[in-house]
This record gives sequence, C-alpha cells and structure tokens, in this order.
Amino acid sequence: MDALLTSTALVALAEMGDKTQLLAMLLATRFRRPVPIICGIFAATLANHFLAALVGHQAAWLLDAPWFRIAVALGFIAMGLWMLVPDKLDEDEPLRAPAGAGVFLTTLIAFFLVEMGDKTQIATVALGARFENVIAVTAGTTLGMMIANVPAVLGGEALARRVPMRAMQIGAAVLFVLLGLWALAGAMGWG
Repeated sequence: MDALLTSTALVALAEMGDKTQLLAMLLATRFRRPVPIICGIFAATLANHFLAALVGHQAAWLLDAPWFRIAVALGFIAMGLWMLVPDKLDEDEPLRAPAGAGVFLTTLIAFFLVEMGDKTQIATVALGARFENVIAVTAGTTLGMMIANVPAVLGGEALARRVPMRAMQIGAAVLFVLLGLWALAGAMGWG
C-alpha cells in the first residue's frame, strides 16, 4: 500500500506545471474532446510507467547493494531539486496529429513520447527500484498522472490561472527530498 500511495502522491504533485500537464491543456483547447484525450493520457501513461517501473524493479533486483540504494536515495533528492525547474512546451514545435489519426491516437502518441525522459518517468523508475512492486508503482503513478491531468483537460486554461503551480512544484520538491533523505538514512543504516 505504501508503494501505491507514495507513487500516487509524488507523481500527482510532480506533474503540476510539468510539460505533460501543459500538453493536456493544449490538447483540450485544441481538440475540445475530453473523453478521447483522457483515455489517450491513461493508455500512454499506463504503458510508459509500466515500462519505467519494470526498469526500476529490475535495476533494484540486479543491483541490490548499499551503493545502489544510496544512488536511488540521491536520485530522489536530485528529482526534488529538479522539480524546482518549471517546464514549458516548446512553442516552436506546433502540435500535429499523425496523418489519419484521431484525438485518442494523437494524445496517446504525444503523451507517450513527451513522457520519455520526463521527471515523472524518471521518478517512476526510482519508485520501481525503491518499492520493487511494479504493479503498485504503475497503478500509483498512473493514478497520480490522472489526478493531475484530468482537471487540466476538463478545466484547461482556467485551471492554469487558478492553481498556484509554483507552490505545487515546491511541495513536490520537498516531498521528493524528504523521501530521498528517508531512503538515504535507511541505506546508511541511520534509521
């Protein structure tokens, strides 16, 4: 249960102001079809985060050594500091649907690709390594993405004006750093 709840909370907070949340708002304002957008986000996140959690799980299984646990803990701390850097979509790259693709497929492809190497994907790898429970981490990170992105799709730009994104980014950063410190203390035998 810890893996599910921690994954959900961390990713929901980390996603605030992230480029994938900005992409969700862009898709919502461009296509104005929330159901296929939400379904595309769900499918892309589920696939992407399952693979990321699996990589983390395998890395933890293969490298079950004190130095690796310290590296994972330091990764959480670094992720927390990275949260303080706001994301933005490249304005020079217009959003284009692949030829013949509908809203669902466009969202699926865009979200899957934009999530590659993103903060939440890297966090999912770290969570998979930390908890070694691929299903709970995947479920939690996917739920966290949906908690952050469904309101972005449904509320679009109105949400961006009302939610203090910087405060959410700082809150996510603090949670990641605290989790990293907790993991570091455990890896060093301090707790």
